[in-house]
Amino acid sequence: MGSLERGEPERRVARELEDLRTRIAGSVLEPGDAGYDGARRIWNGMHDLRPRAVARAGSTADIPPVLAAARSTGLPLAVRGGGHNVAGHGSVEGGLVLDLSQLRKVAVDTERNLVTVEPGATLADVDGATTEHGLAVPLGVISATGVAGLTLGGGVGWLTRSNGLTLDNLDSATVVTASGEQLQASGGENPDLFWGLRGGGGNFGVVSSFTFRARQLPQPVLGGNLFYRPDHWTTALAGFERWSRDLPDEMNPITSFLVLPPEFGMGSDPWLILACAWAGADHRPGLALIDQLRTLAPPDQEEVGPVSWVEWQSAMDSLFPTGSRGYWKNVSFSRLDGEVIDVLTGFASEVRWQGTGIDIHLLGGAFARVPEESTAYPSRSARYLLNVYGFWASAEDDLRLSEFARTAHARMQPFAETGEYLNFLGSEARQDPNAVPLTYGPEKYGRLLDLKQRYDPDNLFSRNHNIAPRQPSANP
Repeated sequence: MGSLERGEPERRVARELEDLRTRIAGSVLEPGDAGYDGARRIWNGMHDLRPRAVARAGSTADIPPVLAAARSTGLPLAVRGGGHNVAGHGSVEGGLVLDLSQLRKVAVDTERNLVTVEPGATLADVDGATTEHGLAVPLGVISATGVAGLTLGGGVGWLTRSNGLTLDNLDSATVVTASGEQLQASGGENPDLFWGLRGGGGNFGVVSSFTFRARQLPQPVLGGNLFYRPDHWTTALAGFERWSRDLPDEMNPITSFLVLPPEFGMGSDPWLILACAWAGADHRPGLALIDQLRTLAPPDQEEVGPVSWVEWQSAMDSLFPTGSRGYWKNVSFSRLDGEVIDVLTGFASEVRWQGTGIDIHLLGGAFARVPEESTAYPSRSARYLLNVYGFWASAEDDLRLSEFARTAHARMQPFAETGEYLNFLGSEARQDPNAVPLTYGPEKYGRLLDLKQRYDPDNLFSRNHNIAPRQPSANP
């Protein structure tokens, strides 16, 4: 009898999934089906999970039936956009994956400078559609990243100082809630939900459509990379700190420490790269600013000049190959004095292998002028955001290379400010009940809890940096 009791729930799940196949335009892939192994894999190979089924949506109309199947079967649900999340949220062991990665259409309204994006689109899809019109949506830095997850968690990238985060440029969204209801969210319609979407991750529903405000970005843009060998790192960072104090918004710098891939022809030693994207139509002011930086911090090598936006956005894609094993840590801080520089260069100099890098995003500008309370994004007070990221091929390196990121993060804690970046949090945050509340702080987290209770009281959307409801719903 015990075996029969155990078998009946599985037969019920099998019937529900078979029924789902007939109700959606896309496909349902289960273990043993052709294509299942490819469909179950996500970008971070450290999360090698085997879902009970992967439902690949053929249109946004497939979203409600898949959510209904998750509710009726009780299978844990994962929602996948681009599948580029470092914490592995795009899959779930033994559960049901709603895979939106085939939904990648991008529509550009050139009269209103609005760009409407399906939930499976990547940065490359958006950039390819907008650049021909001299437009850009502020996005991230790697072209394979999914727009949906990037937006819901923040969106730090090459236009953050000039235009703010990706979520700051979201004009409206269409959301399918846990109950299957479709809602419009914007500043004028369901504004509480709109607030929560912008920084609250995927906790409140599935966004089936994003509409962004695009900015004018004539082609080509001005890009610059100044390269420094380890002996010059301290001088370079000190010069960068002085140079960056009064920058105009249009200058967007990111500082990186890494061993570059062989195709860059830069050898096997680590480099410090001061990279700058100038977002102004006239390149002359940007060139003058880069010349000032060059004077304060003379580089060992450099490349400065016009470049297409698509080329600039995809230049570092080879650092993040799909299937690599990955682990990240991040910290916000505002000091870049001698003490902090010593700490930074201390752990950065330990990177003698390809695959681990350290990025420092200069914030401020338009990002910092967005009122703190206007979005759910954790904090805008810090001047810098540091991300330590690592990618490797063998599971034998998991402990050693993850530990490097954790150690670097710990060394920066004396200078840390409140509020880590949600999109750079790893999977361990799911095991720490304090991680997400501490990321948002008590006021914002309390407001997010209220939204969760309203829009997802049963916590259907739990495969994320979760905002768990205060009490389980009384609904069956």
